[in-house]
Amino acid sequence: MKQEEKPLSPEQSLELISSIIRQTQGNVSSSSFYFLLWGWVITLCNVGMYILLKTEYADYAPMVWLLCIPAWITTMIYGNRQDKQRKVTTHLDKISMWLWIGIGITILPTWIFGEKLNWNINAVVLMPVGLATFLSGIIIKYKPLLAGGIVFWIAGFVCYLVAPNDQYLVGAIAMVLGYLVPGYGLRKLNM
Repeated sequence: MKQEEKPLSPEQSLELISSIIRQTQGNVSSSSFYFLLWGWVITLCNVGMYILLKTEYADYAPMVWLLCIPAWITTMIYGNRQDKQRKVTTHLDKISMWLWIGIGITILPTWIFGEKLNWNINAVVLMPVGLATFLSGIIIKYKPLLAGGIVFWIAGFVCYLVAPNDQYLVGAIAMVLGYLVPGYGLRKLNM
């Protein structure tokens, strides 16, 4: 015999939604690791690219982006371990995960074929990263990520206006303000 489900009262519905959001906030805020890892890696890549382009090693400057390979491996290992430890995975957690996977897939060709753009990829990459960061801020209701997304959008726009080599400084500043500042804030929330 099938048991009928009772409709939720408006108060119960709001409490259920609030509890899902709180759980997602806990799950995502415990993921400050990703913002810090990628914030530092991409900041170092941008600064390294900028510095190397000013030296006799300019031909080797794009090699700094190889730092992304161990970062991707670390991300996959950490994410796998985190999924195993997580008690509850909400629908918003899955949306957030697929949002970032989608952004990774979207910007991967830009990194692979960066040479065709003379490695001036920041303008192209920062815009979708801004979208994912902004939406992550909406998902977990964390204003520093909203601000971080806006920083990425502004920086992406500015990259089109500055000299090609200067876009790496713009990218580094965007990573510090868009990932590292919110990432350390999320980390503090978990302590």
